[in-house]
Amino acid sequence: MNERSTENIVRDHFKSVLKKVAAVHEQSPANPGIGKLLAAASKSGAGKGYPDFIVECMEYNLLLVIECKADVKKHQSPGMNQYRDYAVDGALLYAHHLRKSYDVLSIGVSGTEKSRMKVTHHLHLKGRGDPVPCFGSELLPLKDYLKGYLESPHKQRQDYESLIEFTRQLNARLHQNRVSENNRAILISIVLIALERESFRRGYDKGESSARIAAMAVDAAIAELSQSGIADDRIATLQQVFGFLAVERKLLEKAGELKDIIRDIDEQINSYMKSNEYRDVLGSLYVEFLRYANSDKGLGIVLTPPHIADFFAELAQVNRDSVVYDNCAGTGGFLIHAMGKMVADARGDMKTINRIKQRQLYGVELQSQIYPLAVSNMYIHQDGKSNILHADCFDPHVMRKIKQKKPTAGFLNPPYKSDKKTDTEELEFVWNNLECLQQGGRCIAIVPMQCALSSSGAISAIRERIMQRHTLEAVFSMPDELFFNSNVGVVTCVMAFTAHHRHPESKEVFLGYCKDDGFTKTKLTGRADNKGLWKGISRKWLDHYMNKREKPGLSVKKTLGWNDEWCAEAYMETDYAALESAAPFVRALHEYSSYLFSNRMVEQVSAAPLAGGAPGKPALPGTAAWVYFPLRDLFDITGTATTLLRDLQAVENPADGCPYVTTQATNNGVKAFVDSSTEAAGVLTVDSAVAGYCAYQARSFAASDHVEKLAPKFPMNKYNALFLTTVINQEQYRYNYGRKCSQTRLKSTAIKLPSADGKTPDWALMERYIQSLPYSSSV
Repeated sequence: MNERSTENIVRDHFKSVLKKVAAVHEQSPANPGIGKLLAAASKSGAGKGYPDFIVECMEYNLLLVIECKADVKKHQSPGMNQYRDYAVDGALLYAHHLRKSYDVLSIGVSGTEKSRMKVTHHLHLKGRGDPVPCFGSELLPLKDYLKGYLESPHKQRQDYESLIEFTRQLNARLHQNRVSENNRAILISIVLIALERESFRRGYDKGESSARIAAMAVDAAIAELSQSGIADDRIATLQQVFGFLAVERKLLEKAGELKDIIRDIDEQINSYMKSNEYRDVLGSLYVEFLRYANSDKGLGIVLTPPHIADFFAELAQVNRDSVVYDNCAGTGGFLIHAMGKMVADARGDMKTINRIKQRQLYGVELQSQIYPLAVSNMYIHQDGKSNILHADCFDPHVMRKIKQKKPTAGFLNPPYKSDKKTDTEELEFVWNNLECLQQGGRCIAIVPMQCALSSSGAISAIRERIMQRHTLEAVFSMPDELFFNSNVGVVTCVMAFTAHHRHPESKEVFLGYCKDDGFTKTKLTGRADNKGLWKGISRKWLDHYMNKREKPGLSVKKTLGWNDEWCAEAYMETDYAALESAAPFVRALHEYSSYLFSNRMVEQVSAAPLAGGAPGKPALPGTAAWVYFPLRDLFDITGTATTLLRDLQAVENPADGCPYVTTQATNNGVKAFVDSSTEAAGVLTVDSAVAGYCAYQARSFAASDHVEKLAPKFPMNKYNALFLTTVINQEQYRYNYGRKCSQTRLKSTAIKLPSADGKTPDWALMERYIQSLPYSSSV
């Protein structure tokens, strides 16, 4: 077989590459930087080495490295480490050396007939971990490689992390120059808009003073916005807000400082925005700038994470014909993400795309320091920037104006109350949005969980009013730390409504338990989709919603009224499948025996089952055969006497004292050991402040506030008690900072337990089962 034949196929495939986009190098590259990186890339491990082809995409810092073999049997070795003999292996070797300075797409090609060739791709990101398989098994046009590369979640995550790192450096730089947190994102928006004006782009770097450059930037930005058709009164508002730049003395006194900042913004932020369309970049930057001072919290501003903005657009099923309205527009994030979906649905029809951008996106923002960001964001995305109003969404004139636009979809993340006496209720903003929509329009809102729980007072009155005119379709319980990046700890839910159809009394509402979005936290990016799980998770959420599927642990349907709890946690069936395994029970035994040992109440911890406690391992019936028992039938549920720890005397030896039980979910809930108790032994305790953690207290104890007590109405010993704590702790998903594990909720809770007769719990079986498990001899 002739390897030249394979090379000819590859050469012909890439011969149409435009020189402005990329350069094709065969063997020795013309770029000396590439040659330097390959100086030690020999397949034999000594000296230089060069792949058959390198396609250099100059604009993107991307290299395509292609290695060819004639024989398809020499395509890829099992360990991908036989570099001389196999195409994929060789391409991976060269990519390993080149990714020190470039993103690299390695391509192994084998075979001499185009229809029977083997092709394998791996994407290597600069300075990152293992290469990622991608692009399937055929050679693609360069434009498809570039599109897939830019849209790859791995590349987008790399770009975003680079953007955030630059933002942090810029934040520190602006802080040193005494630019306030509120003005930092506005400065960026001024620069990004000004750079759209060719005269400013050509002229700012011509040796002018910083004060003159600042004036030029503001003038260019205002000129651009004026030319786009924004009304004069709004231009006046923007000019006033932008004017801060002219008086930033410390920034303007440093020679070349503003010029350097503009250049960096152009290189880092502008380039990111051009390769990541329909992303609320200014919103992300605003969050980064304000998370340090958290000054947004006092304003009640909590910016919605981008993936949730995308989720909104999917929930509302926006398309090319949708008219979208956000009455709390913030930085314009919802409108931008909705626009992305609408434009995609237009399928390249420029007439439709222009109509979408000019006449189908509307927003209202009241806050003076946020409004310019929304206008700037919309301008940068070349959409309906003249359709963002600086106004009060409750103003009847504003509402009439919006209604005339006939919006079919409403999105909002309202200001969250910081002053319970004076601030507007979040659901009032939901009502306002719904009232502006066309009949049958969809409203999607993210609000504090309390809006879904209150059965009395102002919130319940608004819920009653909403249900009299509009239909509640669904409520999704969101991750507890969703707003971690905003440095705000509010627990939220997403509500979906249909406008101007009274809620039917018999209607079943879809309730989703969407607490796990796959995001994890890192030092650099905060809370992010670091494992690339979000796409699959969101599809599952949407599938269950669209098809109204019920699944234990994920979703439930429930007929609801205005005074009911609007959340899955209240009604969803617990997924007991985990209890089919002994693992949760063994973990409970291990944790309890560790608590005893660490507090010197036992001399050792043994993993052995209780000697003679249970001959063989008693078989539990499948959880489907277990029977529900209300907790109130099994226990007297009461509070405990609250005792402050400072009012008690600590003891040196825990074995001589009484546990002091708190709301912590470790060490059996025990924070300290003290000299006196207020509560009797032999009960279960439940934390009613955080997550509903249940523990068995074998000794008399004292307690802090928010500790509830379950006193058994049956003969309870430590073995069936630990069985019960394992089962009750399966209910923890129902509780969080927004929904407490109160006595009232405990009294309405039922748990599943084994039962021989279907009427009473089989306490003897539970006892024998626990005694048969590891660590039971240590409790």
